[in-house]
Amino acid sequence: MKKLFAAFVIAALPALTFAAGGHDVELDHVDIDLTDKAALQDGARTFANYCMGCHSAKFQRYERVAKDLGIPEELMLENLVFTGAKIGDHMQIGMKPSDAKTWFGAAPPDLTLVARVRGTDWLYSYLRNFYEDPARPWGVNNKIFPNVGMPNVLVGLQGRQVVGCKQVQAVEEGKKQYDPLTGAPITHEACDQLTIVPKTGKLSEAEFDQKVQNLVTFLAYSADPNKLHMQRIGTYVLLYLAFFFVFAYLLKREYWKDVH
Repeated sequence: MKKLFAAFVIAALPALTFAAGGHDVELDHVDIDLTDKAALQDGARTFANYCMGCHSAKFQRYERVAKDLGIPEELMLENLVFTGAKIGDHMQIGMKPSDAKTWFGAAPPDLTLVARVRGTDWLYSYLRNFYEDPARPWGVNNKIFPNVGMPNVLVGLQGRQVVGCKQVQAVEEGKKQYDPLTGAPITHEACDQLTIVPKTGKLSEAEFDQKVQNLVTFLAYSADPNKLHMQRIGTYVLLYLAFFFVFAYLLKREYWKDVH
């Protein structure tokens, strides 16, 4: 029994390590729709252009992604493959682990299963909460993952984000506060808020949030590409059981009607 418990603890260590950090910060919720092909395609494009310089998705194949997301193979190779890989290859990166360790202190993790390990709300919040911090090696920090060891690769889209002061709605015991007489929100000045320096990013705040949501949608798909298929099978099974139950009940009633 002790050996079994020890094996379970060892197996859980990677997940616990990934989960550490940032859980005392309230996460923003994001709605993920794995049936939205346009969002998945945009997320795949963002992942290939901004994430795959350092992070692989080595448990995925380009061919499978192209098929599931409805991307023609020639467009996949032209727009999402930059390493000379073939359509049937895994989504590896050209960076050598030894070089990555020298540059970053540790090799960037593979992101195939990151949405399963971290959760979509965590990823969505993390990618939107980088801010400038001259004390850090890459000049940025992150509210969700303090002292993170990676640059803000999406800064060109989002713009420079800095810590500043702004009016925020008061919250008490998890509930937003409103004036009991007028119903207007009760606000106060908070000087630990993140603000975007105007005209430093290509996208507006709403556009950037949508871009990040699409990226997280792709990562959620990557972590479980069979999810929709399994849900469809589950629906068919439940319908079959419901259909079978009717006949089973009628058969049972027929057999037992003369027993009493």
